[in-house]
Amino acid sequence: MNVLSLENVSKDYGFKPLFQNVTIGLEERDKVGIIGANGSGKTTLLRVIAGVEQTDTGRVTRAGGKTLAFLSQNPQFDDNATVLETIFAASGGVMKQLQDYETACHDLAVQGGTDQKLFDKISELQHELETNGGWEIETNARMILTKLGIFDTSAKMNALSGGQRKRVALAHELIVKPDILILDEPTNHLDADTIEWLEDYLRRYTGALLLVTHDRYFLDRVTNRIFEIDRGAVQVFSGNYAYYLEKKEEQDTLRVVEGHKREQLIKKELAWLRRGAKARTRKSKSRINAAHELMAQPKERTKSEIDIAIGSQRLGSKIVELNNVSKSFGENKLIDDFSYILKRDARIGIIGANGAGKTTLLEIITGRIALDAGKIDVGQTVVIGYYDQESRALNDEQRVIDYVREMAEYVATADGKHITASQMLDKFLFPPAVQYALIANLSGGERRRLYLLKILMSAPNVLLLDEPTNDLDIPTLMALEEYLDDFPGALIVVSHDRYFLDRTIEHVFKFTGKGNLREYAGDYTTYLETRSREETENASDKQAEKAFENFTKATVKQTEPKAPQKLSFKEKRELETLETAIAAAEKRQIEIEKQIGLSASNAAIVHELFGEQQKLSDKLNQDVERWAVLSERVDL
Repeated sequence: MNVLSLENVSKDYGFKPLFQNVTIGLEERDKVGIIGANGSGKTTLLRVIAGVEQTDTGRVTRAGGKTLAFLSQNPQFDDNATVLETIFAASGGVMKQLQDYETACHDLAVQGGTDQKLFDKISELQHELETNGGWEIETNARMILTKLGIFDTSAKMNALSGGQRKRVALAHELIVKPDILILDEPTNHLDADTIEWLEDYLRRYTGALLLVTHDRYFLDRVTNRIFEIDRGAVQVFSGNYAYYLEKKEEQDTLRVVEGHKREQLIKKELAWLRRGAKARTRKSKSRINAAHELMAQPKERTKSEIDIAIGSQRLGSKIVELNNVSKSFGENKLIDDFSYILKRDARIGIIGANGAGKTTLLEIITGRIALDAGKIDVGQTVVIGYYDQESRALNDEQRVIDYVREMAEYVATADGKHITASQMLDKFLFPPAVQYALIANLSGGERRRLYLLKILMSAPNVLLLDEPTNDLDIPTLMALEEYLDDFPGALIVVSHDRYFLDRTIEHVFKFTGKGNLREYAGDYTTYLETRSREETENASDKQAEKAFENFTKATVKQTEPKAPQKLSFKEKRELETLETAIAAAEKRQIEIEKQIGLSASNAAIVHELFGEQQKLSDKLNQDVERWAVLSERVDL
């Protein structure tokens, strides 16, 4: 069933035409990845489909009764709303009931749990949620919040970081479970483990999915169709990213062959025309007309590709040495007594949870953040190029060409030639019409590409890349990877993009908590294999320990003398103690159930209560079994 259609849709921003006469359809089980160069209109197409932007021509039609949710790159919020209010924000229905239920439970806990009106309201809402299947949504919501690392649902949105706000917005769209889910760069601000979970979640998602992402593993494993925006047209490929690459290669090969055939045919026709036809027969006239038509056809434009061919400076033997480096922010220790000597050809990837200290380590190396302890020595020949997450050097009021000329009017290329700043911009896919535009008019991806250009123009021999894949398009990433293959200096990459890490690094450093870093040899996939093997070995060791423990207990039990038929004084006391303990445990179970209901808005407390409940249940089962054995011998 077709749930959404675009008919002859066009969008043009005046100085930058995006796409024209796009006609495509979306089926109810489609999972579509939209790809294209930065500035080609990927985000704009999503916004048009979502109804956030109007089309210049054509129309977008959604099937009746089908719901739609859109996660933008920079979602807007009510800054004074809580996380809970934002997550469950909806016009009505089950989502509104869930929000009212969570709010009532929170209010009851705050005022001490004695308000009868709140008890009655919670009871009524519980009944409504049971009737309309709301508890299944609530369970799904709890799972999503936990996986996305959202625990404090009472926090105000204006107190959250950009990454936290994006995760809250993502949680809202996933919990709503619309018929059509539209996601613009959903993997930004997520760590690798969370991306893997989201990947699996979206694979099982039963609605239609439209997404823009630079993560090629994610694109390949989630999608079953690809929409490519190229030179104003949208081409549809019925397969995942690997299928798209195969078909594009076939198309490019065919295009070269067809172009060669056409050129040969034109040459023959030109030779025939120059000889002149003495007899102006109908056949010769038709051939002349056909030749003119053939020559009048515009040559197909070749697809522009970014050309990263910038030189680097000579690097000496001493690069960067970190000696017993430590850094904390308040009670949060990020780096603890870390030492490492960076080598000339190092290819290092840094991974870890959000907030673990990855960016802090790069900022320490560049001198932007002062150390608490330790020392950093940087070689005299070292020229550091630091590509930070925020693109802090960009000035929206500046023209593109002026921004680049600040660095240099002429740029040395990898082959030793010198070209103008304008020519270098052209190589980075900024044509003359765009070069004199304000930076504020560039798309997010174009801004990041421009920032990358300026970093590379400094001819660095040590590159620090902090989340370089955020907002860069796939063609630019491929060109950057090619550049890094031949980069003669040291490279340190902080990234959650598994594909990019596999392509560019040879060692992994992982922040494991409490300021510690652990080194793994190999790329990211090798790290995953090592981690999986270690987890399997640890599980096997625990299983072996458990088996030995059970064997020991069984051996001891066999050697124990048979218990007397009647209870001993000690066993009578044990029986009395068990009865008291069982009664207390059953009472505590009831209390835990109530506390779980009252603390439903605080996932951390609920998780702790569930843990206590499980331990209490296990202990209660053991006590009841022992009580049963002893009570059978009371009258003997």
